[in-house]
Amino acid sequence: MFDKYILVDGSLRSTADGFSFDVMLGYYRGLGLSMIEDLVVSVDGQAVPRDAILFDEGKGPIALCDMEHAYDRRWPFGSKATIMVQCPQPLAAGDHHLSLKEVLRISYLPFPLVAEDSKTLTLAPTLAA
Repeated sequence: MFDKYILVDGSLRSTADGFSFDVMLGYYRGLGLSMIEDLVVSVDGQAVPRDAILFDEGKGPIALCDMEHAYDRRWPFGSKATIMVQCPQPLAAGDHHLSLKEVLRISYLPFPLVAEDSKTLTLAPTLAA
């Protein structure tokens, strides 16, 4: 439904221990974090291990394995969240193909809703200190 808006253009950034990018919810209503079954990330065709992914809807980073018990946290529709990927090798500056699959548990659906987006995002070069 809202798949083409999931990955936020211009949001790819380097971090101290990997990279991050902003995302939107691929569903027309907000969801509690406990209703997000999975977030599957790949960069340049390589799958990112699930335990290397952190999610932050504005209340601080949370590991995917801890989201199923995050009953007090909610991702509102229309708000950006950040996905942080921890990786030993930093991404090089330039274009990178990112893919994200959101697997969402919706109370009135007898199956998980899967929303997906793939885009080429550009990582700006970092300035030397």
